[in-house]
Amino acid sequence: MKSMKTLAIIAALTISSLALAEGGADRTFARMEQAGKAATQAYQTAEQQKPAAPVAESKTSMTGHDNC
Repeated sequence: MKSMKTLAIIAALTISSLALAEGGADRTFARMEQAGKAATQAYQTAEQQKPAAPVAESKTSMTGHDNC
């Protein structure tokens, strides 16, 4: 009888801990998704506000290298 009672208590604790672990994973995943979306939005905003980098242009033409 004692062993059955002990087994029942262990089973109840195991099942409840698994149920709590499942809910915790869902909350953690939701936070991770929310943080990822916020970071992506901040990056896109920063990229849109960043001025275009200047590009050097060559004003002299390369003569004598027509066949290269």
